[in-house]
Amino acid sequence: MKKFIETLKNIWSIKELRDKLIFTATLLAIFRFGSFIVLPGVVPSVLKSATSDSSNSLFGLINTYTGGAFNQASIFALGIMPYITASIIIQLLGFAVPYFQRLQQKEGESGRRKLNQMTRIFTVFITLVQGGGYLTYIQSLGAVDPSVSPFVFWFSNSIILATGTIFAMWLGERITDKGIGNGVSMIIMIGIIAGLPGAFSFEIQAQLANNGLILFIFELVILFLTIIASILIVQGVRKIPIQFAKRMVGRGSGAMPVANDRDFIPLKVNAAGVMPIIFAQAIMFLPLTVVQYVTNDPSAGSSGVLRALTDPYGFWNNFITFVLVVGFTYIYTALIVNPQNYAEYLKRNNAFIPGIKPGPDTEEYIDNTTTRITLPGSIFLGFLTILPAIAVIFGVNSSFARFFGGSSILILVGVVLDTLSQIESYLLMRKYDGLVKSGRIEGRTSSGIGPMTMG
Repeated sequence: MKKFIETLKNIWSIKELRDKLIFTATLLAIFRFGSFIVLPGVVPSVLKSATSDSSNSLFGLINTYTGGAFNQASIFALGIMPYITASIIIQLLGFAVPYFQRLQQKEGESGRRKLNQMTRIFTVFITLVQGGGYLTYIQSLGAVDPSVSPFVFWFSNSIILATGTIFAMWLGERITDKGIGNGVSMIIMIGIIAGLPGAFSFEIQAQLANNGLILFIFELVILFLTIIASILIVQGVRKIPIQFAKRMVGRGSGAMPVANDRDFIPLKVNAAGVMPIIFAQAIMFLPLTVVQYVTNDPSAGSSGVLRALTDPYGFWNNFITFVLVVGFTYIYTALIVNPQNYAEYLKRNNAFIPGIKPGPDTEEYIDNTTTRITLPGSIFLGFLTILPAIAVIFGVNSSFARFFGGSSILILVGVVLDTLSQIESYLLMRKYDGLVKSGRIEGRTSSGIGPMTMG
């Protein structure tokens, strides 16, 4: 405890770091405040009762990311998710369209500025489309004041929702520029954390009421172990050693060959991040959600094969989700990790992997290595995705079980590691001790020759 207090004092004593932390906390508080401002014309009491059973749908997943703003129909109901969607679209276009690929890899800072501008334009378009669908969904629930004109409600609130998302995007960018950590990730994290106290309180009350204190302690142990495993998978890399060609030092007959320092290629065990989980969950949630809210029949899909596939705690739903996550992990990793880029980079810099011939052999070696290390990463992601369902089977409340796995825990772990890594960098620059006794805290990025250095 003494060491912890001393570390906090050291953090607070660094003015630049202190200002960044205060700035970040202030902007996050503004975002959370806006999450409780309800859209004009919405009846909160009707909306609350209508959305009380949506926790296991796609809408429940979005509500988790927005810290409850989605089910409250606030001005930040869509949160930062349209910006995330636009970023993913731009990233995927970079893999498939030569123009976007050129902007990403060859045009440097000017290319990044163009991509950022395109991302913002896509964000506005996506927000207007999603906002219109969201308002139609609110109207279908009967949560709109009858005295409000439907056109006025739809038109005015579409503008408000778009403004809220753009403002949230602006907050994220300001946090990244002047605060600590990645702003967009911080906003998502604060939304996820917002639901944790209520879920934790409900779970402990339920367990104490059923004399399940030992079970609750066991739940916390499992949660702790899951967090540790998530940290390992987020930081896990396979370092492929590389060596640069020898250079001659001296002149004439006295010149001597000197080997350059070794480096390494860090291939991540989980290069795909949370994207496979998000894609798989969207695919599994979307069909039932469409059936339910297009037909206005909450019992749709309550029988037969459809019920088995859409039951979030059923065997077939979780089995298919597991398979989808494993498959999407390989697909997304193949898009991100390009062995040909690595091979060309090494060739241009007169570097090679010891024991491997440059060119096609190097490319094949990196591809095979990536495929092997992706297997345990994909299996872990699949297991992490279905872990909340396993927790519910053993008696954990569904709202608390959500924190046992899925994209929520990976986002929390990744953002916390990145933020702590930045804080530790400030401490070490000022000759203070780091946050851990030995070694250093590393975020989701690693040193060495990585994909971001290509081109």
